[in-house]
Amino acid sequence: MSAQAFDFRAWSSAHLATVENALSTWVGQDAPADLGQAMRYAVLDGGKRLRPLLVLAAQEAVQGLPQAGLRAACSVELIHAYSLVHDDMPCMDNDVLRRGKPTVHVAYGEASALLAGDALQALAFELLTPDDGSVPDAMQAVLCRLLARAAGSEGMAGGQAIDLASVGKALDEVQLRRMHRLKTGALLQGSVLMGAACGQTDASAWQALKDYGAALGLAFQVVDDILDVVADSATLGKTAGKDAAQDKPTYVSLLGLDRSRAYAGELLDQAMAALQASRLSNTVALAALAHMVVNRSN
Repeated sequence: MSAQAFDFRAWSSAHLATVENALSTWVGQDAPADLGQAMRYAVLDGGKRLRPLLVLAAQEAVQGLPQAGLRAACSVELIHAYSLVHDDMPCMDNDVLRRGKPTVHVAYGEASALLAGDALQALAFELLTPDDGSVPDAMQAVLCRLLARAAGSEGMAGGQAIDLASVGKALDEVQLRRMHRLKTGALLQGSVLMGAACGQTDASAWQALKDYGAALGLAFQVVDDILDVVADSATLGKTAGKDAAQDKPTYVSLLGLDRSRAYAGELLDQAMAALQASRLSNTVALAALAHMVVNRSN
């Protein structure tokens, strides 16, 4: 399909509805006490769902199994949601606003928020391992490995550790890039690769999608740093200006606003070049998502 014929709004609306329905069905239905409510509050009715859309776009690009793609899409969103619940807590970023509403620990208390995050993380891997034969066992193993690597010490959790250790410190661009590639980029790149793992690719296409995910993941964080400076809390749906208030190193503090904007554009170009190098026939959704990431306002 050509980029001119592709209706990204219709594509994303249809996929978002499918993901939202699946999350509503799978998250917190039978959890005891108020745990299920806290889990659903953390996940449902909010967020851009970028990571699930990346999974589904990559799954379509490789003509993968739709049922595996949907489970992978929901699982990566659960990991993202759990990380936000924990990151917002007083022992971490101590934030009170997320997705335009009070953070989970504000709404349900710190203990419930901690347990909700734990339960969402566990559920993410449960979704990847159905016992009904809908996802082949070997594919389940690959998906679990990709998600674990993206979320663990060599991915999201490791990046958050660097972030917490870097408050008030001057990082150079190499150090800042490594922090963001782990904290934010790893899960975005992992989303792309999980989608690709729902089908068959050769080594060249896999590397190209990996490069696309790396460029897009870093672009997301560069734009996030820009928006933290130029947007207000109502637009962002979270507390604006908190990076500067907490003296955190960002691309804007290191490079300045204009250079950061230019760098985001360069990363978009890298992502587009990687898609072309993949030689996959259906990458229009991945291309549209990259443009959305760089041109977004929240």
